Amino acid sequence: MRRKQLPKTRKWVVKIGSTLLTRNGAGLDRKSLQPWIEQMAALRREGLELVLVSSGAVAEGMSRMGWRQRPKTLHELQAAAAIGQMGLIRAYEACFSRRGFHTAQVLLTRDDLADRVRYLNARSTLRTLLSLGVIPVVNENDTVATDELRFGDNDTLAALVANLIEADLLVLLTDQLGLFDRDPRLYPQAKLIAERRIDDPLLDAVAGSSTTGLGTGGMVTKVRAARLAARSGTATIIAAGQEERVIERIRRGEPVGTLLLPVQEPQAARKQWLAGHLAVRGRLKLDAGAVEALRTRGTSLLAVGVTGVEGDFHRGDVVACLDPQGREIARGLINYDAQETAKIRGQPSAKFAEILGYLDDVELIHRDNLVLL
Repeated sequence: MRRKQLPKTRKWVVKIGSTLLTRNGAGLDRKSLQPWIEQMAALRREGLELVLVSSGAVAEGMSRMGWRQRPKTLHELQAAAAIGQMGLIRAYEACFSRRGFHTAQVLLTRDDLADRVRYLNARSTLRTLLSLGVIPVVNENDTVATDELRFGDNDTLAALVANLIEADLLVLLTDQLGLFDRDPRLYPQAKLIAERRIDDPLLDAVAGSSTTGLGTGGMVTKVRAARLAARSGTATIIAAGQEERVIERIRRGEPVGTLLLPVQEPQAARKQWLAGHLAVRGRLKLDAGAVEALRTRGTSLLAVGVTGVEGDFHRGDVVACLDPQGREIARGLINYDAQETAKIRGQPSAKFAEILGYLDDVELIHRDNLVLL
């Protein structure tokens, strides 16, 4: 049996929870890693791009230090995470390397994704790693995060990474079979929810209360993460990591766990976010050829088609794109600041390094970060 609505996917974010990875907090369970890594390696061989979001650093650090109780102070948690990251990344590197794949460690904080410049830098790094066939292993940068900057859980981090790379599917592997219509610990007749749209009110009912749902079992954060991921059109599957060949079965479209579908298609969702949630910081005047390319061919905006630059903007700011008559036809996230853009306007990307002394991006605005109005 196949899932009828599972979207065609080419880019996944897979998150593995700490309970699965650390024998319920007793230190990294390297033996348990093997089946998941084997299945993820198989996905990469198929050509699917994959980002792994992994918990477990604090628990591994505690195990290495011989601590039996989880630290309560922030600086002790940060120290445990710093110690544990060494073992966590070494384990992933060794396992993927034996299967012919390189890995890369990427540590993020909420501030990295809230700041537009850092957002673009993180996005560019992840896109480059994926294009090189590398498997990024992402975790929160616990060693520098403060209470205000912490994601609070890696479900949220995984959802924000899905937004960052415009993933097609977010897979949250947990110690539960999925989302139930009632708490199965209290109601033996509870039924697994196989599939729902992310705006279905039932999700609030089953995940919002510890008596009628799974509020104390971690499902609140998973539903919240699924809704965050849906902002960029990403579908989410919540499934049990202990299920045999779970990742492989999800890939085949088998009805494993709970599938939560976004309301909008990926591009529509992302374009809506760009159009409605960010203020314009500058304006670019385009020639007729650039306007035609954006409108009819869906291309990125290149500097060669820009005739004028207005405003004091920075890399990652939103700028408006104007046609020769001064009408706004598009807006998007700019890859260069105002001074740099003024220097390279009207020039082909091959001359950027000569003019600026470096080359960050060949496009002024990548088409994934551009919305037509």
